Amino acid sequence: MSSHTVTTLSAVIADYPHTMPLKNGQIRSDMVALDFTEMKPVTKAFKPMVREQRFDVSELALATFLQAKAYNKPLVMLPATVMGRFQHGCMLHNAERGKLTPSGLAGRRVGVRAYSQTTGVWLRGILQNDYGVDLNRVHWVTFEDAHVAEYRDPAGVERAADDKNLTKMLQDGELDAAIYGSDMPDDPRLQSVIPDPDQAARAWYDKHGVVPVNHMIVVTEALAKSRPDLVTEIYRMLCDGKKAAGLSRPSEVDTIPFGYEANGPAIALMTSYMLQQGLIVDRIPSLGASPPSD
Repeated sequence: MSSHTVTTLSAVIADYPHTMPLKNGQIRSDMVALDFTEMKPVTKAFKPMVREQRFDVSELALATFLQAKAYNKPLVMLPATVMGRFQHGCMLHNAERGKLTPSGLAGRRVGVRAYSQTTGVWLRGILQNDYGVDLNRVHWVTFEDAHVAEYRDPAGVERAADDKNLTKMLQDGELDAAIYGSDMPDDPRLQSVIPDPDQAARAWYDKHGVVPVNHMIVVTEALAKSRPDLVTEIYRMLCDGKKAAGLSRPSEVDTIPFGYEANGPAIALMTSYMLQQGLIVDRIPSLGASPPSD
């Protein structure tokens, strides 16, 4: 019998193949019990986590975390990705209204849920740095505030009316293009602005060596300072979940990297993109103390 006292911690993490082993009890701990709150979509947890630190452990978008650190929010990142993907196919246009490619975006209206949305930051960075798009010549339309209360959208960014819907505006021609997170619409008329996005993403990866990370795991600074042993144990459980899901295959591009070395390039590139786009004003000096990478 273990002499450990089991500590129950509140947690919000979405259902992924590598997190389900933690949620269904396949991966257990004699130190930590995670009490999961289901929030669907999981992005609904991001605002209360950033603004109130409502949970001990939470999934959080990378851009949201970096912005939160810029405003000194008491959160610590674990080097554990729960959702990552190549973003090239996430900006859509209505092909019925004519073809639109990156070179034609100047003067066009492009919708995105929030200006600080991680997928939007990745795509704007890719368009600016790899396709030569002048982001200031694009008319951006947003639907929500940032999760970080202190941040305000740049001058010139339009807020859609409360009754407007991103996909309907794109279908009706009120938007020329739209950026989507995990809720890609099922409409064959809506096609990628970046041509051959899968091939473009492979070429981008060959050039940059970066997997665009969307969501990672964070804990409260209070937990990291008071019980670093529990934070290390949570990281161990996440690693074991990835192994249990059979997702640790060295021969393939790992879209859910674990460890500082594996996540460092994505964090550095995201930071550069956020600086370019005015989402943060300085590089983040420290991401906080987190468990080791192995």
